[in-house]
Parts: sequence; structure tokens; C-alpha cells
Amino acid sequence: MRSASVGHQCVDCVQAAALTVPPARTAAGGILRQGTPIVTYTLIAANVAVFILQFARPGLLGKLALTPAAVAAWDQYYRLFSSAFTHHEVMHILFNMWALYVLGPPLEQHLGRLRFAALYLLSALGGSVLVYLFSDIWAPTIGASGAIYGLFGATLVAYRRLHLDVRWLIGLIAINLVLTFSVPNISWQGHIGGLITGALVAAAYIYAPRQQRTLVQSGVSLALVASFVAAVSWRTPAIVEMVAQALGQR
Repeated sequence: MRSASVGHQCVDCVQAAALTVPPARTAAGGILRQGTPIVTYTLIAANVAVFILQFARPGLLGKLALTPAAVAAWDQYYRLFSSAFTHHEVMHILFNMWALYVLGPPLEQHLGRLRFAALYLLSALGGSVLVYLFSDIWAPTIGASGAIYGLFGATLVAYRRLHLDVRWLIGLIAINLVLTFSVPNISWQGHIGGLITGALVAAAYIYAPRQQRTLVQSGVSLALVASFVAAVSWRTPAIVEMVAQALGQR
């Protein structure tokens, strides 16, 4: 027994009773308690592992990069995802993983692990789909930047919902967008696609009515996936035709 303001309490009894109390949750469904950001660390580990494998297995980068011609002509649709876990050089992966390390944990806590994982993967896919639609069909695109920009967009939405100062974040996003359009060999399609997707997903997750939270969040996620599939299906015949014409001229 332990002394307390209301008399004496049994430590084991208090702990057992605490287990029956539902945890407090955020507006998006995340649990209001500190914990290890498992999803964030897992994503960082996955990116680092693929980066190491790129050097251990020459030619792997070319097989994982997002090349629209390879996706359409040889049905290598896995590239829409695999490209988001590849990087060209050390500074490339360091910047992306630093941004994930900074932005990931608070979003993971606010959204919950499953929703955060969905946000990250949908943002990565959204960036890849825009690359597939508007980039050179022979140009390979790599990097987790689409997913990272999705986290930027999600953080902006979350800060607005919590009535926090977002001016610094808007400035940071603006600087990165200027670099995106001014520095050569940067995929503006991947950045813009990820940014828009991340903001849309976060808005659906955070502003969903509490009574219908799961239904709304799941519905929006599935609707985005369906729209991505439709966009890829619409673009594919044109890319296949361009590949056939190019191969026929050789």
C-alpha cells in the first residue's frame, strides 16, 4: 500500500485499473503518449539498407529506379515504390533521412503508426505517379524526396489544425520548391506530387469526424490509390507506343 491524497492505494490494483482505461487519442487517432517512433526508424533503416545494397550489387540501382519506359513496356510497376527507397549519393540520402528523422516522430505520434505508414507510402506513390505522367519516359528517377515532401505537406496541415505558427514551415517549403525548380536534375514532379498527396492525406486523417474517423480515413486512402491506378493505366498505352516506336527505329 502507498499513501495518497485520498488515503492508501494498492500499487498493483492501480496499475491493473489503468490497463482498463482507454488511452487518450489525438484528433487523427494517434495515442497521446510518448513512445519509440518505430515506423520512422524502420523506414530510415530500409532506406539505408537499400543504399548499402546498391554498392554491394552493381546494377541494382538501375533495376529499382523509376523509369517510365520500363514500367509500361515490361510491366515493372514495382519501380513506382522501389524508387522511393533508392538514392544516388551520400548527401542525397543524408538529407532525406535527416528530414525523415525530424518530421517523422511527431507525425507518427499524432497520426498513429498505421496512419503514418500510410501517409509516407501514399506520398511516395503520389510523387512517383506524377513522375510517370510528366517526366521523360527514358529518364530514371530515384529518391525518397516525394515521401519527404509529403511529410512537409502533412506537417503544415497538422500545425494549422493545432493553431501553431506555420510561417517558418511555409518559408522552408518555399525555399525547397525554389531549389526544386532551379537546380538541374531534380524531379519537380516527384516533389510536387508528394507534397500535394501528403497534404491531402493529412487533411483527411486529421479533420475526419471522430464518429466516422476510420471510415473516412480508409475511404480517402483507397480513393487515392484508385486514382493513382487510374492515372497510371491512362498513361501506360502512350508510353508503350513511344517505346515501340523507339525500338522500331533501331
